[in-house]
Amino acid sequence: MKLRVSAVQYYLQTVHSFEEFAKQCEHYVKTAEEFGADFVLFPELFTTQLMSIGDMQGSALTIQDLPDFTDDYKELFSYFAKQTDLHIIGGTHVVRKGDNLYNVAHLFYPDGRIDEQSKLHITPTELKEWNMKQGTGLEVFDTDKGKIAILTCYDIEFPEAVRIAKARGADVIFCPSCTDDRHGFHRVRYCSHARAIENQVYVVTTGTVGSLPTVDFMRSNFGQAAIISPNDIPFPPGGIMAEGEMNHDMIITADLDLELLYQVRERGTVTTWRDRRTDLYTDWK
Repeated sequence: MKLRVSAVQYYLQTVHSFEEFAKQCEHYVKTAEEFGADFVLFPELFTTQLMSIGDMQGSALTIQDLPDFTDDYKELFSYFAKQTDLHIIGGTHVVRKGDNLYNVAHLFYPDGRIDEQSKLHITPTELKEWNMKQGTGLEVFDTDKGKIAILTCYDIEFPEAVRIAKARGADVIFCPSCTDDRHGFHRVRYCSHARAIENQVYVVTTGTVGSLPTVDFMRSNFGQAAIISPNDIPFPPGGIMAEGEMNHDMIITADLDLELLYQVRERGTVTTWRDRRTDLYTDWK
């Protein structure tokens, strides 16, 4: 099976209404549709742009206000998915469950369904500054274009998470990200390559670019989208199917051939998935 994926380097800038946010999102979705994509990935925490709308006193909204946009966000992206026949990984959005906040990735299907994957590993900023809680379960989603998983930013830095996803059948890992400097960006990027090699899967990652001058902890963004393959002969030598220009407002697209993954797992130059030593360490189920 082949599928085409796009990844958005979402440009964060101050907006003054939800409608302004929606128009920017529509631009990216329509671009992916014009490219004939089956999936389009938005970055982590891109909906923090809505905090820049501000309150009646002209101050930026807080992270506690962001979940108030959840219904509008879901309605908007569900509409996009149904209108374009795209699977949309709507980055992540902060939702409230009970008294707690969670950083949640949303998968919008063309038929109107919505699936969720909470971020499993939260950063010190998310914990200390935003008082977020970590998710409790890893999901693998069975789409009509193959099995996928969504692991958000810091999650990709933990090998066990991707091992579990691959053991459950995922061939493509989508990694929405949000990093504010080169150090954070390269942690996510290098780990994405490592996870692709270890598990012989594709990894699609992207991050926020631009800035939100009035929003705490979103004033600086350092991002680049990449569509990453295992490092073996059927794929590019550097394992990069496509990548964006660093910190530019843009979208990238590439075709993924799942059959090539199955071939390299069986008879590649190395067969890292097959050769794991389950007699020495746990095989993740």
